[in-house]
Amino acid sequence: MKKLATYAVLGLASLVTLAPVIWTVLASMRPPAESLSADGSIIPSSFDLSSYSAVFEKVDMWLLILNSVLVTGAIALGQMLSAAMAGYVFARFEFRGKKMLFAFILATMMVPMQVTIVPVFMLIRGMHLADTLVALILPAIPTAFGTFLMRQYFLGLPAELGEAAELDGAGPWRTFRSIYAPLAMPGMAIVGILAFNFHWNEFFRPLILEISEKNFTLPLGLVSLQGNMGTGSVATVLAGVVISMIPAFLVFAFGQRTLREGLTAGSHR
Repeated sequence: MKKLATYAVLGLASLVTLAPVIWTVLASMRPPAESLSADGSIIPSSFDLSSYSAVFEKVDMWLLILNSVLVTGAIALGQMLSAAMAGYVFARFEFRGKKMLFAFILATMMVPMQVTIVPVFMLIRGMHLADTLVALILPAIPTAFGTFLMRQYFLGLPAELGEAAELDGAGPWRTFRSIYAPLAMPGMAIVGILAFNFHWNEFFRPLILEISEKNFTLPLGLVSLQGNMGTGSVATVLAGVVISMIPAFLVFAFGQRTLREGLTAGSHR
């Protein structure tokens, strides 16, 4: 009985969570004439995929996807490397002001992005990188949460491994690269997956830092589809939303095992 109640609660929670996604997918398959149907029906009277082809006709989807892949992939890789190196230093090295510096890094997580966007924009403009994809990548590579997560992960690894490597003559970089980094791959994968899912859907920074349409990412480029809502073709807008969800869904689907194992690794030590 207890197990049945657990399944019922989990099923209800899953339904509530997935209901907007299911509605979006089904509504994107409505015929254009039924886009604004107010009869309350969820399943379309007939499935029509013309809205998906209309998306590629109205916006340069391939360019938007390419820009998003380049930006999000570079940020994910950059955060994985920077968080791993910073976390390793905070976990394995002792230096003056270490605790204060780490506390300062954690404090940056409480500062809203809207507060720092103006200084970031001024720095990007001063580096002559305004209105480029690099403007989206560089400021996003440092990650306070990733540094905290990787520090905790390295603290859970045996310190004896580093001591043995030091006795064999390995330096700090060799010890990190050959011993600790391979063992920390699950933690790095967590940082990469979370970074990919967050920045794939990011809208605010591209809106501020990008001007040229050739540098738009998917969330920013899909805004131009809102004009179809005036003609009643909501299905076209939703089709663009569904297309934008596919890469993030695939990354999570293939990485969920690594994500789950990495998050629960500390409980097994």
